[in-house]
Parts: sequence; structure tokens; C-alpha cells
Amino acid sequence: MDPVERWAKERFQYRNDVSARFFPREAGRLAAACREMAERFLDGGRLIAIGRGPYATDAQHVSVEFVHPVIVGKRALPALDLSMAFPEWLNSVLRPEDMVMGFGAPGGDPAVAEALARARAGGAQTFALPGTEGSYAVDAPDSDPFVHQELIEILYHTLWETVHVFFEHRELGSGAGEAEFLYPFLGSRRQDTSKVVAEVAESIEAKAREVERLRMQVAAEEMSNVVRAVHTLADCLAKGGKLIVFGNGGSATDANDWALDMVLPPAGMRPHPAVSLSMEPAVLSALANDVGAEVMFVRQLIAHANREDVAVGISTSGGSKNILSALEEAKKRGLVTMALLGYDGGEVMRRGLADIAVIVRSDYIPRIQEVQASVYHIIREGLEVVGNDA
Repeated sequence: MDPVERWAKERFQYRNDVSARFFPREAGRLAAACREMAERFLDGGRLIAIGRGPYATDAQHVSVEFVHPVIVGKRALPALDLSMAFPEWLNSVLRPEDMVMGFGAPGGDPAVAEALARARAGGAQTFALPGTEGSYAVDAPDSDPFVHQELIEILYHTLWETVHVFFEHRELGSGAGEAEFLYPFLGSRRQDTSKVVAEVAESIEAKAREVERLRMQVAAEEMSNVVRAVHTLADCLAKGGKLIVFGNGGSATDANDWALDMVLPPAGMRPHPAVSLSMEPAVLSALANDVGAEVMFVRQLIAHANREDVAVGISTSGGSKNILSALEEAKKRGLVTMALLGYDGGEVMRRGLADIAVIVRSDYIPRIQEVQASVYHIIREGLEVVGNDA
């Protein structure tokens, strides 16, 4: 057995061991925090997310999930990523009804902790992820930065998913007058949701168990592709190439995170060159506005790509037109192409656009993204294993 394969299987299992300890312990507190979030959203509150370095991508991710829900029929909720200048921005926009979510490394981030303390003093609900002070504060799930970040992603995904459960037990509007009895969810009276908390807690634990199942499924069915991805990326980097990665929505934040993990890795890891084509909003909006969203990545790839590079598309569906066109262009230019995919791999697989693909065989987007985070983190870690064996 390739030593990378043995190591990678252990890394998948390790994540599950940490998850199995963390979520049963936290599910009840998370459910209670989620109920307060629902109440604050109904009172006009906004979710504000902050972080630095790779943890700014978590702020990006939670913001896009709340504003642009992937579950059809769920309401868009106000959320902002203020990571770029969060101390000053918070001072100018914070309202007492808001919620502030702060992300950091396992050891915490003093600047984020200070901002959360000011927000809580101003009446906001605060989430210290991790931290010791906050409306909801949690110790890091693990000292490993990648494992910590993956479990925190599951945590905020469950908050986003289950906040809608509380909405369904409350009125969503401002009143329906004399016809209120016909439209119970549009009235002004609020329902007691205290009994819902226990059900939500059970749901959170079930979601975490499903991620654990999918991780082991990937470890069993996709391991050869994970190992190939590690060796191939390492070879291309050794030849002077770089990682070029791209995705849409939550997958865009994953692309940004992977690129940052390459160039700004945890202590003890060597940096490697990488570019995320999802990183620059001015470029993305210019291309989408002037030409069309389908060229957002392919135009950038034409500008940045060299033959030694590796192009990686991250997609839950495997069917996004801008992902397909970028991978197609990368193949024409002789680049190695990879993809992290969900469902059955979609058009990327049917059209043979990825030399190496890792598929999370699920039809539920949050669970796909959570396992994809484990996959690209393990690939990133694997570069160190290959380097140490060289």
C-alpha cells in the first residue's frame, strides 16, 4: 500500500473521531443559540462574520449561505462579511439586535476576540469560534487547524439549516389583519419554540453523523484518486507549477481557503504557489457584467495558466457552466485538471474534463461541501507527507 494511502485513511478516521466527541457535546447549546438567532433575525438583526487569513474564508462562507440559501423555498437572511476591516466596520454598523460570528485558529485570534467583546457589550449575540467569551463560545474542536476549521464549518452550516426550523414555528410577517386566522405564519403572535430545541439538537447530531458516514465512504471509494491528487500536485509543484483553483458560492470560499492554505499554511508546513480565481470580486463582477458569468473563470485562467500548473474546479453539482469551460480550456492548454464534485460528478465526469476527480456521492450541498473541505485539506497535508518521503 502507498504510504500516502495508509496515512490518508488515518486522517479521514481521525476527523470522524473528533467529530463524534464534539457534536454530541455541543448540539444542545447550538440549538439554543440557533433559537436566539431566529428571534434576532425576526427582530431585524443581521449576521456579521469576521476572521483573518484562512479564517476569513469562513466569514465569506457563512455570509453567502445565509444570504443565498441553497435549499429552495428558504428565505434569504441578512449577512455580511466584514473581515477586510472588521474593527472599524463593526464600530460603524453594529446594532444591538445583530449577531457577530468570529473565526480564528485553534488558539484563537486576539483581534477577533476584542471585536466580539465590544459587540457583546453593545447588545449583540456573539459566536466565538473558537474562544472563551461570548453568547456562544467554544473551545477549538481540535488543535489541528484543518480539522478545527472543518468541524466549525459543519457547526455554522447546522446553524444556517436549523434557524429555518424555528422560523417555521413563528410568524414570518408583520400581520395579516382580520384574515390572520387563514395565514397563521403571517400573524403577529409568536409561538413557543422551547420544545423545538431538543428536536433541533438531535438534528444537529444526525447531520454530523451523516458527514462522518460520507467521509468514510470517500475514504473507501475515492482513496485512489485522493492519493493520485497528492502525488500529481506534488510533481507539478516540483516542476515549477502552481495550483489554480475555482468555484462558485460556498465552493468559491473553499477555493479561496485552499489557495490560502497553500501560500499561508499552518506552522511547520512549507508554502506553495497558488491562485484562486474566485478571490477577486472586481474581476469577477467585471467579467460577469461585460461578458457573462460563464466566462468568469476561463478568462482568468487564460491570463494566469502555465503548462506546469494544476487546474482544480470545486463544484457540488459538477454542472456549472463556468467550471466546465475553465476545465475544458485547461485541458486544451495541457494542464493537469482535477475536480472535487458532488452527486454523481455531473457533466464534469460525463465529458471527461477532470484527469483526477474526487466525488462525494451525496445530493445535499452542505454535506458535500463539508466533506470536500476534508478532501482538499488532506490533499494539502499530503504534500508534506510526500515531501518528507522524498
